[in-house]
Amino acid sequence: MKKFFLRPLIIVALVVGVSLPVLADTIRLKDGSVIRGQIVSFKNEQFTIIVGGGARGRKSRITVYMEDVESIEFDSAGSAGANEDITTNTNTTPNTQPSYTPPARTTTNAPPTFFQINVRVRADNTSNGWTNTGLVVRRGQRLKINASGRVSLGNNRSTTPDGLPNVPDRDKLMRNQPTGGLIGVIGDDNDDFIFIGRSRDFVAQRDGVLFLGVNEGNLSDNSGMFDVTIEAETMSGNPR
Repeated sequence: MKKFFLRPLIIVALVVGVSLPVLADTIRLKDGSVIRGQIVSFKNEQFTIIVGGGARGRKSRITVYMEDVESIEFDSAGSAGANEDITTNTNTTPNTQPSYTPPARTTTNAPPTFFQINVRVRADNTSNGWTNTGLVVRRGQRLKINASGRVSLGNNRSTTPDGLPNVPDRDKLMRNQPTGGLIGVIGDDNDDFIFIGRSRDFVAQRDGVLFLGVNEGNLSDNSGMFDVTIEAETMSGNPR
């Protein structure tokens, strides 16, 4: 989307934000990165986006400058036009709002497409031990996650994302998975943890923000970060 489309899009964002009950906005930046969350305000040429939520520390507030935004898509679970790009009508008269019209749906048999997000996952207890990936996933969405690097678990022990299978830890979140391995969870109100390790390809079983962390009970003496690449399926059609 070219830059001159952004100003009418801003007005649409504010209108839609008031009129639709559930939003999962997709903000695509000019550097190729993608943020999925909820746009809550626009002020001083900046969007404020909420990603995640709840009382367990798995949430964040992101500020993005308008000049860095390539396009914005709105996804409303309460409307028939979910997951559709917004088009704007710039031929407005004073005291009227720009309109938006969802494009016509087309049915294709094309293979699924993926967009990529790069995240660095801290091994310590910053943010209650969870790294917010900024990705809001949908139930039925396929995720392919690959991780690399090495972190310190204290006591002269270090590990790759696969973890240390022979190190006991009664307090780790996934008791039957290697200590210090990379794990994930979808949603701030969910304890259905997913072991990621060095590589994991899976389908999300619920909607929510994807958080990543380390499978260990005591994170206070940890240091280092895993480098993680997330490939998320581009969702289309009606919400599942």
